[in-house]
Amino acid sequence: MNNDKISTIDIEKVLRDKAGAKARYVPGFVVQWLKRIVHQDEINDFLHRVGDKQGVPWLDDCIDYLDFKFDVQGAENLPDPTDGRRYTFVSNHPLGGPDGIALGSVLGHQYEGRIKFLVNDLLMNLQGLAPLFIPINKTGAQSRHFPAMVEAGFKSDNHIIMFPAGLCSRKQGGVIQDLTWQKTFITKSVETERDVIPIWFGGRNSDFFYALANLCGRLHLKFNVAMLFLADEMFKNRHKTFTIKIGRPIPWQTFDGSRTPAEWAAHVREVVYQL
Repeated sequence: MNNDKISTIDIEKVLRDKAGAKARYVPGFVVQWLKRIVHQDEINDFLHRVGDKQGVPWLDDCIDYLDFKFDVQGAENLPDPTDGRRYTFVSNHPLGGPDGIALGSVLGHQYEGRIKFLVNDLLMNLQGLAPLFIPINKTGAQSRHFPAMVEAGFKSDNHIIMFPAGLCSRKQGGVIQDLTWQKTFITKSVETERDVIPIWFGGRNSDFFYALANLCGRLHLKFNVAMLFLADEMFKNRHKTFTIKIGRPIPWQTFDGSRTPAEWAAHVREVVYQL
């Protein structure tokens, strides 16, 4: 393993890349605060430990490092990995980090690494996970390639894992749950004849996170400031046990013309919250 080739997090470099010459005007105490919030030192320590591992082994090491444990219920509902079919796994997104790590590990072991996530393109900076990801960036230069990348993912032999809400759960009216689920997983699953497996993941972030996320929503900020705190939330959840409930597969033929794809997406969301 050559540690010199390991890509690590460098907040100062990110600022230079994003802000150019203006980066030098960012106060030093702000830079140090950003490093602390994103847990730069701890994450870089992990990246050096994991070395050049990729895919599911990387996820396993991450789970060990953070001391996450999982209570998986309904594992008998997971389709046989030798049946020759492809599936779409959809889940609520309460945490914005540990839930993806967990599902990638559980399903990655079940299906010998034949999994792909649709994720925020920023996560592509984690080289160990890049082989498992289909990056999503609907607003940047990559946006014109987005439909083709999703199409290729669903037409591949990989099983697809999605958090259809896009963002992690929010707290509204005192209840923590996902925002509206997008219809892509319905339309593409029907198109590629993939049954849908609903999954409920138990967990929550801090009250501070939900308050910040709601404030950002009310202010209509272009940049999702709350996302900066997801690493901090992940470390707050160290040493915890999370419940994962796996529901019965929903045949793709279920999603017929009796409802719109958006209505079917809302229906599957409801199924997940009833698990």
